Amino acid sequence: MKPALPELQSLLAAALRQPADSRVLDLLRDDGLAAALRLQIYRNNHRETLLQTLRLTYPAVLKLVGEDFFDHVGATFVMQYAAGSAWLERYGAAFPTFLAEHARTAGLSYLGDVARLELLVNQARCADDAEACDPAALMALDERSAASVRFQPHPALGLMRAAAPVDLIRAAALAGDELRLAALDVDAGPVHLLVSRGAEGVEVRRLEAGAWRFAEALMMGQCLGQALQHAGVDVTSWLTEHLVRGDFTAFTVGEGR
Repeated sequence: MKPALPELQSLLAAALRQPADSRVLDLLRDDGLAAALRLQIYRNNHRETLLQTLRLTYPAVLKLVGEDFFDHVGATFVMQYAAGSAWLERYGAAFPTFLAEHARTAGLSYLGDVARLELLVNQARCADDAEACDPAALMALDERSAASVRFQPHPALGLMRAAAPVDLIRAAALAGDELRLAALDVDAGPVHLLVSRGAEGVEVRRLEAGAWRFAEALMMGQCLGQALQHAGVDVTSWLTEHLVRGDFTAFTVGEGR
């Protein structure tokens, strides 16, 4: 008896990443081409499509390690991690962690963090549009209400810390500037980065450690009063910059989010 469509789809998806279940071969028509060969064509197309997706998402990593190393690690990743969505821009979120395990082979301890930054950039590029919250409505609140405000971060907003100056490494790699790359001190970190998307596109900017902790607290849903405790200084300029840049799309007043 033929399997139901969901089971057939699961069997075929698994066969694209590992040796095929004999039931899959039995279900494929020869039609002038042996079932095993037909499946191999599907497997090759599947691998190349996802590998190309990784190349587009992680171009700086590709330049840092070269095509041969990237394709070797990428092909291994593709065989282990299936695409969870038809939207290929979302594929490869686990690649930075996977890549970090191979960083020693490449001799680049910062490789996983460069990939993390590229993932945030790609997620920011593909994030939904959203209107920024109204600063005037925030300024109209009394002091007590303002302290209980919780912000909704823009879908494109991302934060990361890294031991190496991965923003400069990424920029030099994308520019193909070998001299600038060689001159960088990879032990010059840590760096605190915020990734956002504005009218000019995706931007990666450095923050002071306190400003970064303040932004992290707000993104995690802490109220403004709690975030101020993390900062320990006057953060009016930091909050103003976030509002001007449209880093937050809405806010609520009180205990709820």
